[in-house]
Amino acid sequence: MPITIGDGLSFCGHAVTDAELGLIRRITREFANLALTELAATVCELLEWRRPNGGLKGRECYLFLRELHRRGWLPWLPAPQPRHHRAKVAAEPAPAPDLLTGPLDEYQPIQLLLIEDADNRRLFREYLARYHYLGYRAPYGAQLRYWVRSARPGLPPLAALLFTSAAWRMAPRDRWIGWSVPQRARHLAGIVNNTRFIIFPWVRVPRLASHILSQVSRRLRQDWQAKYRQPLWLVETFVDRQRFAGTCYRAANWIGLGPTRGRGRQGPAGRLSTPLKDVYVWPLQRDFRRYLNPLEIPIP
Repeated sequence: MPITIGDGLSFCGHAVTDAELGLIRRITREFANLALTELAATVCELLEWRRPNGGLKGRECYLFLRELHRRGWLPWLPAPQPRHHRAKVAAEPAPAPDLLTGPLDEYQPIQLLLIEDADNRRLFREYLARYHYLGYRAPYGAQLRYWVRSARPGLPPLAALLFTSAAWRMAPRDRWIGWSVPQRARHLAGIVNNTRFIIFPWVRVPRLASHILSQVSRRLRQDWQAKYRQPLWLVETFVDRQRFAGTCYRAANWIGLGPTRGRGRQGPAGRLSTPLKDVYVWPLQRDFRRYLNPLEIPIP
């Protein structure tokens, strides 16, 4: 079924116009011999789809073009090619057969290590694919990854975190902030989503999870600003209520806002597409509403 403007087609919260769709169709048809990543970069350049730091939203546009192709809007695009699996990174010391137990003080100081090099990114993907119940999927949009390690030498990672762009629409969060749809479109980049947080199965250290959340809340704004030149005011996360009670988030004083509607990050309105999850948020600055829900007075 063809996509129309009436379907509410949007890109990262931006309502795509007829003129923009026409340009996308023309560019992808005329240059269909280019790789999809190159087409995505070309579309971003022409439509000025950029991040606050000036970088192109290439990954988001790549996924956007794939979805248009899947729904029959760009039938001339080639089907996605299967990925060639790279050789696995040589594993660092395997987790010890014995569990890492004992009080938190024995592992202090806990270190948050920002993952930036290719080898650690591959290892991060492997660990999440192996140990997280949701596995690993390529993040959508801006992102930061962290290892959590102990200062004690010779230990494997204790935990890992992934932060990505915020969900476009989330009823409990949007009601709590109190912003309008135009305000959300303008200020959503000031929110980040804790998409993955895992304490690895060889770790049994009480209070570690809430301690990590407290540490990362003090670190996240600086790292995000340095990479994307975008200030952050709020961090959000979803907790699958069928699996977890959200204990570590509540212990770290995150604010529970209630359940989602089961639509997923980009799911269709009025249709359950994911399990219900509880929403938790943590303000990264006390007066965050001043930036996310400002009093915007039209200029006469």
